[in-house]
Amino acid sequence: MMNIDEFRKNAHETVDWVADYFQSIEKYPVKSQVNPGDVFKQLPEKAPEGSEPYSKIINDLDEIIMPGITHWQSPSFFAYFNANNSYPSVLAEMITSAIGAQCMSWQTSPAATELEEMMMKWVANLINLPDGFTGVIQDTASTATLCSILTAREKYSGFNVNDKGISNNMKFRVYCSSEAHSSIDKAVRISGIGSENLIKVGVDDNFALRSEELEELIKKDIKNGFKPLTVIAALGTTGSTAVDPLNEIGKICKKYDIWYHIDAAYAGTALMLPENNYLIEGIGYADTFVFNPHKWMFTNFDCSAYYVKDQEALINTFSILPEYLRTAEGDRVNNYRDWGIALGRRFRALKLWFVLRSFGTDELKNKVSSHTLWAKELGSTINSEENFETLAPVPFATICFRFLPPGIDNIEEINRINNSLMEKLNGTGKLYLTHTKLNEMFTLRFVIGQTYQEKKHIDSAWELIKDTARNYSQ
Repeated sequence: MMNIDEFRKNAHETVDWVADYFQSIEKYPVKSQVNPGDVFKQLPEKAPEGSEPYSKIINDLDEIIMPGITHWQSPSFFAYFNANNSYPSVLAEMITSAIGAQCMSWQTSPAATELEEMMMKWVANLINLPDGFTGVIQDTASTATLCSILTAREKYSGFNVNDKGISNNMKFRVYCSSEAHSSIDKAVRISGIGSENLIKVGVDDNFALRSEELEELIKKDIKNGFKPLTVIAALGTTGSTAVDPLNEIGKICKKYDIWYHIDAAYAGTALMLPENNYLIEGIGYADTFVFNPHKWMFTNFDCSAYYVKDQEALINTFSILPEYLRTAEGDRVNNYRDWGIALGRRFRALKLWFVLRSFGTDELKNKVSSHTLWAKELGSTINSEENFETLAPVPFATICFRFLPPGIDNIEEINRINNSLMEKLNGTGKLYLTHTKLNEMFTLRFVIGQTYQEKKHIDSAWELIKDTARNYSQ
């Protein structure tokens, strides 16, 4: 078993390994090139009976594990949305792991609770969130959305569902756009509301929810005896980063007394830029709002900033107080175990504190501004290039586009070719792209935003995309 002296020595070596990894990350294939089962078959069937030297463990990390890693921190990672880290965030995670605190209540670590409370204030100020919101860190936006729906369910049922279950006469409805994130589908299942009561609203030419259609669906449901419970709007959909008309939706929610949640998981970070102030209009109507610093604010996964207007409703939804959790501080402090689903909580605020102080808000804004500028430039370049086109606006730093092979106008064949192009590109190991479908068109997504990305990485990726597409068409 490792002793403290060995720990000190191995820790120094591990930090060197981490620094070397960051320094050489561009040498790795961005998307892992292993086949299913390649890693599994290299692992022994049982754990070793005796202690193994740390040097052997690290060697196996290099030889067995690293070939099976897709490198999310590579500056040539353009897939999904980023799950970023940064040097100060990694250091904070090391300290968090060493402290090993379980931060379920104020008493179990007062500093963790009070730092989280202040970080939520810092972040709210940074993204220009209106007054009236109180924040808490959740693990993911998926969890935050579930918390929002559960809170709405309890508030609109008089807090009876937790005790008695959902009755047949409640007939709740939840609304979102057809482009909304799949976590909403999962949340309505978990909440007991049911998939049949999730109403998907159509979108406009920019893939944003049609507010007039939303209101018509609400009026129809009310007439048919349903209770409109929640509307979930997207500030940046997953597929194309479309922005739903937040102000119009907010007015509808107020008119019909409907709980209003805004999912800004990816794009919320962009609200710190002055040029995005127009997006704030309508957020004041929201009951809850979420975005992920672990996407575009360079903070290790997981760290999701969840804001609520009605703090009491949130706590009444989740609070269970057995004798062993009672403490003398009572209501004088925040016990964040009552602000969400999990009882156990990590010290997530520390890494956010390290990031905000190490970067400073000016540098955070500069990075996000650069990513946005590069995306808009690439979008323009794609549209000026023969045989390529963008398929959605570029409000943030995600470009949706496709290759149009010359002489082919059949959509199924164009889709097949673009799928094949993506696989060829990812197979090079030089970049990583993913896709969505927009109006039944296979759409390549190019997401800019990795912490240490530079313009040269975008330029290099685009040249590879063009060359590979041209070779494909020959």
